[in-house]
Amino acid sequence: MAEQYDLVVIGSGPGGYVAAIRASQLGLKTAIVERDALGGICLNWGCIPTKALLRSAEVYETLHKLDEFGLKADNIGYDAEAVVKRSRNVAGQLSNGVTFLMKKNKIDVIEGSGKLAGDGKVAVEAKDGKTSEITTKNIILATGARARTIEGLEPDGKAIWTYREAMVPQAIPKSLIVVGSGAIGIEFASFYRAFGAEVTVVEVLNRILPVEDEEISKEAAKAFKKRGIRLLTGAKIGKTEVTASGAKMRVTVNGKDETLDAEKIISAVGIVGNVENIGLEKAGVKIEKTHVVVNEWLETGVKGIYAIGDLAGPPWLAHKASHEGILAAERIAGVKNVHPINTRLIPGCTYSTPQIASVGLTEAKAKEAGYEVKVGRFPFRANGKAIALGETEGFVKTVFDGKTGELLGAHMIGAEVTELIQGYGVAMTLETTEAELMQAVFPHPTLSEMMGEAVLDAYGRVLHT
Repeated sequence: MAEQYDLVVIGSGPGGYVAAIRASQLGLKTAIVERDALGGICLNWGCIPTKALLRSAEVYETLHKLDEFGLKADNIGYDAEAVVKRSRNVAGQLSNGVTFLMKKNKIDVIEGSGKLAGDGKVAVEAKDGKTSEITTKNIILATGARARTIEGLEPDGKAIWTYREAMVPQAIPKSLIVVGSGAIGIEFASFYRAFGAEVTVVEVLNRILPVEDEEISKEAAKAFKKRGIRLLTGAKIGKTEVTASGAKMRVTVNGKDETLDAEKIISAVGIVGNVENIGLEKAGVKIEKTHVVVNEWLETGVKGIYAIGDLAGPPWLAHKASHEGILAAERIAGVKNVHPINTRLIPGCTYSTPQIASVGLTEAKAKEAGYEVKVGRFPFRANGKAIALGETEGFVKTVFDGKTGELLGAHMIGAEVTELIQGYGVAMTLETTEAELMQAVFPHPTLSEMMGEAVLDAYGRVLHT
């Protein structure tokens, strides 16, 4: 432990472990400090296991539509314990994969809680309480974030859940209140509704998925209501209390008071950075609204100390954290021609049914920025592959600068749009205009054809509507 490292990474989530790998590839002697399982929240309690849960829900819903495909099956049911077990196995497989990658790249994994301990030093407290010290030239803080709690809605792990409890239910509750309609809240609402729970989503803002394009939010609201999810927007949350049968919540919507009664409440009201107990204040690292302040190079302002991922602020996305990890590692290693991250080019995805994906500016934000926009749309119902799949719900929307043809943003709702959105992400990264996009040949029959048609529609040249 007395040896000198070029880099020590505190936290092994998708930002931390990727940073360590890239640093090792660049020849830096690297160690990673982790107090729990390798892979962090994303691999163990977030991105990956939730997608496993949602896949089970998707298959279960499809089984109830077999007649649409000319198929039959009897005694369709589910085993909640088995659904959760599969999700945990998927998480375990990915975490073990990170362990392999650490060994492959000769990265030292140090178990314990890491803390800044002065110039070039990291103190590590093991689970048995013993403390050791590592010396290093550089440090990347990648401690991530945790669920935000609000007064009066403090999770108890029984009736009031965070995402952790929601991912490992012993049984599917008959009724559920989800507070917050961002990606996390909507994904859980979608999952539990698929297995029959009566779900009510409570959102304090005037529409669900408030960061998405307004048309996407409206289409999503229509789709979720059709599936039986109740949406209460513009809601004011009052007293919440745990009862013998679950929990009650007082809400006010449009001036009318109502008491909601459910077996469980999921609090999905955002996240806060894990800034406590890692020595930030003593080291002189600036904190703002529970996140570490960094510049475009992820530097904290204290020499040799960087911060990435959720700890460094929005957007709170695993792929953003990974990209920041690479950037920080390359910056430390002195790689030339490294470019700062343009967060506008980072796609966002929600894996509900239907799926939602977006990149760049919404139509409203583009107009606020002063652009004269051209907008194109193409519906799933007019796409041959979507019809063949039985997935005709949703549309693709593009937003262009009317003067230059620059693609400013793209927004989608429907089947597999989380897989499609990166096409527009690459186009925007390459600074593609409508001219190049119109020359691109999309394979037929595919869902991706809608992407080309949405471009054509923005310029009055759509073919199939």
